[in-house]
Amino acid sequence: MEQSEREKTRRQNCHGEPIYRNQGEQFFVLSPLQPTPRAPYPWESETHLPKITKDFFRCKGSPLNPGVVDVSDPEHPLTLSDCSKHGLPILRGKETVYPILIDLLNFVQKKTGKRVIITCGHRCPVHNTYADPCKENRVSKHQIGAEVDFYVQGMEERPQEIVGVIMQYFQESPLYRKDREAQEFRRLRTSEQSTEPWVNREIVIKLFQKEEGRDGDNRHPHPYISIQVQYDRDERAKVTYNWAKAHQGYAK
Repeated sequence: MEQSEREKTRRQNCHGEPIYRNQGEQFFVLSPLQPTPRAPYPWESETHLPKITKDFFRCKGSPLNPGVVDVSDPEHPLTLSDCSKHGLPILRGKETVYPILIDLLNFVQKKTGKRVIITCGHRCPVHNTYADPCKENRVSKHQIGAEVDFYVQGMEERPQEIVGVIMQYFQESPLYRKDREAQEFRRLRTSEQSTEPWVNREIVIKLFQKEEGRDGDNRHPHPYISIQVQYDRDERAKVTYNWAKAHQGYAK
């Protein structure tokens, strides 16, 4: 009975009103929705990216870092301590690194609109040994301000695209991989590097995958790019490692 009464009351309270339309009247047609890209935040635009200077390349060594054990000679393990505060390499009478490295990284920032993260710039000899005590690393060009390791924030998994951007910088002297340079490639390649490097007269580009090239400065989980300077365009001379430049050529 209660249900019947409720239904009766509902019918009494329902009121309908007919809808009238003119002949030929049509519904309003909505245009297809178009996605609108989000405008970049101020800190995401290229103009707000910090300009890379020589100070970005300063050695990351610190006496607060814990000691590490060098077991390259298992019979005589050696405990290594990190370096203390010091300056940049001395090039042409002032503290700096090779200008081509600064120019290239700023070029990458400008073209991608993304921030370049330098993981390893200059290394003093003490920090160089602390970060990677292997024999091959003793002649690293990081010690003379002629090498940099980096990745691009927001493009961590696309290092090949960054290599392509760097290639745009060298229009007159393109980077290449040629069969006649195979011997040089084999010399440059290490057991930790699976990707063949790109070279021209001025630089060498190496690409290290996630599991490659790990050392004390490159502990992040991303692939990274290493750029080495081969030729100094200002001095018109080859850039090579030597003990005096590495151990005595920086402000202490």
